[in-house]
Amino acid sequence: MAGMSTHASHPEIIKRLKRAQGHLKSIVTMLEEERPCLDIAQQLLAVERAIVNAKKALVHDHIDHCLEHAVRDGKRNASDTVSEFKAITKYL
Repeated sequence: MAGMSTHASHPEIIKRLKRAQGHLKSIVTMLEEERPCLDIAQQLLAVERAIVNAKKALVHDHIDHCLEHAVRDGKRNASDTVSEFKAITKYL
């Protein structure tokens, strides 16, 4: 929902993504240095997991923060909220 204040989880999500960004940069260096594929694959998996966990945290926070509060505060009707819930859960 546009205009909502920053969620409490956003700083942690940013931290996770910056860590993944650093790992990704390291992977590029590993490839350039022709490091073993097994080492590179392991690092790629770590980046993938970090991104997936950041995405899950964002989606769950959106459900808890935006959707739940919007319905509770009477800012949105249930039908619109259910539609948005369905839309956001496809990213899990």
